[in-house]
Amino acid sequence: MGKAKSPRRVGDNEALAVGTSIRGSAQKLNLVATLIRGRKVEEAMNILAFSKRAMAVDVRKVLASAIANAENNHNLDVDSLVVAEASVGKGIVMKRFHTRGRGKSTRILKPFSRVRIVVREQNEAEA
Repeated sequence: MGKAKSPRRVGDNEALAVGTSIRGSAQKLNLVATLIRGRKVEEAMNILAFSKRAMAVDVRKVLASAIANAENNHNLDVDSLVVAEASVGKGIVMKRFHTRGRGKSTRILKPFSRVRIVVREQNEAEA
């Protein structure tokens, strides 16, 4: 028999991409995600390409993946895509230590984050 097909987590006119282990804090990543929420895909890609923030490179890769998923897997029109959702969450945290004077040490936390980008095909009537 086999396992039943899992239902889609997004609508019929939407596509999804998730970056699971992006190196950096969720707070910094959310600053970049805020820049692209609700914008057209082409405009969002330009914003991320010319952003000075280092996290923008990883977010741009996830957005490009969402666009490719929309085009290839769901047959959506790339020119009418809009960033419907860009949410950020915490991932794992690597713990390291740094030796200090007098035999002491301090903890160094190296956080990872995850970003979830949903692009939606928007008709001219909705815009």
